[in-house]
Order: sequence, then structure tokens, then C-alpha cells
Amino acid sequence: MIRYPIDVATRVSANLSALFESQVNDPDAEQPVTLASVRAFIAGLLPASLSEAERLHHVDIDDSLLDELDALIEEFGGDSLAIEFAQSNASEPLSRVIDAVVNDENRENPPTLETIKEAIASGLPARLVGDGVLEDDEDDGLLAEIEALIRRHGADSLAEEFIRYE
Repeated sequence: MIRYPIDVATRVSANLSALFESQVNDPDAEQPVTLASVRAFIAGLLPASLSEAERLHHVDIDDSLLDELDALIEEFGGDSLAIEFAQSNASEPLSRVIDAVVNDENRENPPTLETIKEAIASGLPARLVGDGVLEDDEDDGLLAEIEALIRRHGADSLAEEFIRYE
């Protein structure tokens, strides 16, 4: 895996990042998922009988998304792994959980992703629902989400780096 000297995911739009994530997480996807394979996937969605401009608008894929992908391919090559370009942030509900742990006055060290997983498993989301910080249905997928972040970034990654509010 190539490690870029910059965080290339910060240069990718949220829509393209979501497309990368969906392709990487597709159980039927050929491995590895590269920038070129994502572009081929998009092209495969479009009916061949339409002009390229018509095809783009036909499936609500705008020119800017394809232009953005083409620019990445030009700069980094079509063989670059798509996952390297996917933004990896916590959802807003998970960000609120992380924020609650980070701001815990009794904590001596900055929490890691593993610390957040333990807090979730210990019932923190239920307390946050009771406090009105989370909605009833927002705590459902938190454990799966934190486990996915751990698989991708490691249990010792600082949780605070994944906070994102929309």
C-alpha cells in the first residue's frame, strides 16, 4: 500500500468519498478497488446509447464528480487504491459519543478508538440518549461503526481525529 505524504482523502469530495467507500465495502467487488475500477463502475452504470454528457445526467452523476475522479487518476494513477482516497470520519452520532468521552473530566489520557468501543459496549450511548445528546435511533449502529474505524485505522488511533459535525 502506498502511503502518500499528504492526506489525499482531504482532497476528495464527500460524494466521491462515499462512492469509494461503497465500492470498497461491496462484497462482490473485485479486489483491490482502484481509482480506475471505480471509474469503470461509473461508466458501466451509463447506457451506451447516450452521449457521455447525456449519460452523466441520466443517472445524476454530474460532470464534476467524473472530472474529480479523472483528476485523481491523472495525478495518482488509475492503479491507486480507492480506499486511500475515502474520507474516514465518524458519523455525527458517533462524533457526539467521542466528544462526550473526550470531555470526561475524569479521563487522564486522550481516548483511542478502542476506548470509544469500550464506552459504547458499557452503555454510554443509552446514557447520552437519556441526556438528550443522542436520539433514540442514533445509537443503533455505533458499535459496528467504531469497529469499522478500528479495522481501518487501528485500535490505538486517537478518537478525536475522527470527529466530524455536519
